[in-house]
Amino acid sequence: MGTKLYDTKSEVEERAVLVSLELKSQQRSDEEVRYSLEELRSLADTAGVETLEAIVQVRDRPDAAWFIGKGKVDELKQLKDALGANVILFNQELSGAQVRNLETALDCKIVDRTQIILDIFAQRAKTREGKLQVELAQLQYLLPRLAGHYKNLSRLGGGIGTRGPGETKLELDRRHIQRRIHDLKQQLAEVARHRRLHRTQRRGSGVIQVALVGYTNAGKSTLLNRLTGADVLAENKLFATLDPTSRRLRLPNGREIVLTDTVGFIQQLPHDLVAAFRATLEEVNEADLILHVVDSSSPMRDRQIEVVQEVLAELGAHEKEQMMIFNKIDLLSPLERESLIASGPSLKISAFSDDDLERLIVFLQKKFEKETLRFRVPADRGDLIAMLYRMGECTPLPSEGGDPERIVYEVRTSRDAYLPYSRELEAYRLKDE
Repeated sequence: MGTKLYDTKSEVEERAVLVSLELKSQQRSDEEVRYSLEELRSLADTAGVETLEAIVQVRDRPDAAWFIGKGKVDELKQLKDALGANVILFNQELSGAQVRNLETALDCKIVDRTQIILDIFAQRAKTREGKLQVELAQLQYLLPRLAGHYKNLSRLGGGIGTRGPGETKLELDRRHIQRRIHDLKQQLAEVARHRRLHRTQRRGSGVIQVALVGYTNAGKSTLLNRLTGADVLAENKLFATLDPTSRRLRLPNGREIVLTDTVGFIQQLPHDLVAAFRATLEEVNEADLILHVVDSSSPMRDRQIEVVQEVLAELGAHEKEQMMIFNKIDLLSPLERESLIASGPSLKISAFSDDDLERLIVFLQKKFEKETLRFRVPADRGDLIAMLYRMGECTPLPSEGGDPERIVYEVRTSRDAYLPYSRELEAYRLKDE
């Protein structure tokens, strides 16, 4: 049972001013800046916060004490008072000292981008594992900021940035939080152990695993629902899906594969959150194929693709085989559809089109369609024999009076699984007569 951290009740409607600091060295375009603020506005909406106004400041570097300039703080105070805002939501992560200084100067709650993402995850977590992961990420975020948050939470009450998995009041000292973090890590290590065991069992049974990954709100849950008849929550909000969901998909040839829907990625996804969800996201590493679902209608489509690849790299899954799924093409003009170009294999679909789903299913069937191949290899070539076993279901055949120094193996495999070894093995393959 977790210790109570926060008061989750808030009777005050939260109304926010959004603030973003743009550094001259980043040289982001006006479109990128606008989209970043729209994404922050969507985060606020998902968290149940009304957005009143948004301001941007351009500086060479963040102010150590105020993050934005002191003059901008004074301007922000006047704007907050005039609009009746009670939350200032920053588009970047703040230090504990900056939060304390801004809270004192502005006399209202200060919430940064990391905090609001953690808050949304706290609202969305439903399973025990998801709640453990969110609590760990929240405590790791809170620990270096503890002094400022004591004042913030005791004076300003609940609401955004103060939600946690079942907590009612912040009553923990630093040492207690450190003990709780240690306990959560141990519990999640046990979760990871169980996941590894289940993955090993699935591997042993020959189950094919396909992971759906993508930027948040790309349509992964809708695609899973349409393909498998699942009832995963799918709505037009960020992080609609938090806890991973796996469903079986039976292909036309009778073969089954397992599709796993994963949490959506986002720009500046908090590192502590990625670390806390590593046990869950490791499912991506074990997948036979990654379906990278892209919202083809997004004006920041290319940047979103980059963000997903960056997170996959952090997870060590960037070299896994991927298929790019350009979703939501029903929202594009014919010319825009033609302009979609991917660096690797891709499909252009609408998750609401039966014909498009059929094309995706046919692709998956061909991808994992197995055939029986036979090889006669020298008995002393352990390296070749190891390749055969890595390719698929390998069975040595009984000798029929042939060459005793060579063994015939029968391998149930797919063309894609054979391809990486074809150069070394093709000379030993027995062709059909």
